Amino acid sequence: MEIYTFDETLDACFGKRGTPERERYEAEAEEFVRAYELGEALKAERERMNLTQKELGKRAGVGESTVSKVENGHSTSTRSLFRIFRALGVPSSSLELGKMGRVALW
Repeated sequence: MEIYTFDETLDACFGKRGTPERERYEAEAEEFVRAYELGEALKAERERMNLTQKELGKRAGVGESTVSKVENGHSTSTRSLFRIFRALGVPSSSLELGKMGRVALW
């Protein structure tokens, strides 16, 4: 039985670093990790405030299932995400757009 490193496996499945397929894979993996981290942070804050998903959803004006999706790293509308942030008491947020600058979201 032959053993392969994780990098060797990635190279075999998605191509070497720098190829379009590998770059696409790396970008998608980073997106999933960020969505997971965001969901975990929101869940921790919700729990700190002793709120259920249903209660937070009601405060935010979204459904319990939307709160669950966000906490589990799944996609939702930007509008719903902003509502959840506000319901958790996040005072403001901005989006860094690189060379285009920064945009205040609320």
